[in-house]
Amino acid sequence: MGDGMSVGSQATVGSALYEQRQRRLMDAIELREPDRLPTILFSHFWVARYSGMTCREAMYDYERLAAAIRKAVIDLEPDAFQPVHASVAFGPTMDILDYKQLEWPGHKGLSDNVPFQYLDAQYMTSDEYEEYILDPTGFMLHKYMPRVAGALEPLSQLPMYPGVLHTRIIQSMETYARPEVRRALETLIRAGEEMQKMRSVQSRMFQELKDLGFPLAAYGTSHAPFDVAADYLRGSKGAMLDLFRNKDKMLNLMERLTTLIPQAGIASMKAAGGNMIFIPLHWGLDGFMSPKQFTTFFWPQFQKVLLTLIEAGIYPHVLWEGDCTSRLEVIKDVPAGKCVYFFERTNMFKAKEALHDTVCIRGNVPASMLIAGTPNEVREYCKKLFDVVGAGGGFILDAGVGIPDEAKPENVLAMYEFAKQCVY
Repeated sequence: MGDGMSVGSQATVGSALYEQRQRRLMDAIELREPDRLPTILFSHFWVARYSGMTCREAMYDYERLAAAIRKAVIDLEPDAFQPVHASVAFGPTMDILDYKQLEWPGHKGLSDNVPFQYLDAQYMTSDEYEEYILDPTGFMLHKYMPRVAGALEPLSQLPMYPGVLHTRIIQSMETYARPEVRRALETLIRAGEEMQKMRSVQSRMFQELKDLGFPLAAYGTSHAPFDVAADYLRGSKGAMLDLFRNKDKMLNLMERLTTLIPQAGIASMKAAGGNMIFIPLHWGLDGFMSPKQFTTFFWPQFQKVLLTLIEAGIYPHVLWEGDCTSRLEVIKDVPAGKCVYFFERTNMFKAKEALHDTVCIRGNVPASMLIAGTPNEVREYCKKLFDVVGAGGGFILDAGVGIPDEAKPENVLAMYEFAKQCVY
């Protein structure tokens, strides 16, 4: 080794740093004072741009993206980092599937250096609520997947197995020999093989960074029931109209999802061997829902999801995208020291006042400041956060919605370097 340090010595140092960072994070999450202010690195395309990659290259080149993540983590030295491959590196798989829910860099004439965009649309009609509630898996296979991926349209021909029994199961095998169904199944296999390639690179990178002393901040993702309905099933317009036109249907769907969502989250945590889950929220915010709508359609159902995850030993990191200052007294009703609320534009000082004895607060250096501000402005804002929100512990420093793609490197570096000086 060029620095005279043996492999065994490096492993020992890495293990000690890993334990130190894990302890720092857990102290903050469980509302204790850590040794110093902890940080998490959460970004999408910023790590790629930091290494000179385009957005398209980040979505298609697994190895270069892994190298970019390693560089950013080593340079910034966060106490944990959130996965990036699982957020952006699925270009080849989407090509295979003819995926329709996203537009992405280099696709259909788009620039190679723009982030991907979700296409808001109705993927479940208002008269399909009962069908989904009765058999969610059947609905996903026969209708949802054919609608979101052109290559999977033949899955609509698969047998409806709850009513296919005994020798009819044997007879149903004929379906899989149809040329179009065969092609769809072969496409699924190719897509699966491509995702395995990505996961293999990601897993190797995770282990390399763990050996250097850097923990993961999330081992999977989950959702709020209303967000599933509005983002992925009914679309924005359909969901908002259903609050008035199909209230009972929406509430029945929410009840079904409060069971399905945490089941999937717990299973993913067991498979990954972790206990931190990331949950981005989109709809339960000031400006989208009235307080009455929030306490009818959003919070009761999402609270059940949170409680189920927490009871399973999982720590949710909940990203409230937008402003939820008016909701603070409602959303504080969770077990103390078991949850992280990651705020974008919520008033952090009011959040500290309302949540200081219940929830660890994460955030919220503004995206605009990291893009257009100066390192001094970043440091001054971070000092205010540490002095007030960090008082007594229970605070993790991060950008408002993670590091924006266009953030200046010197501003990002200033944020992480300043945190190292914030000693309790």
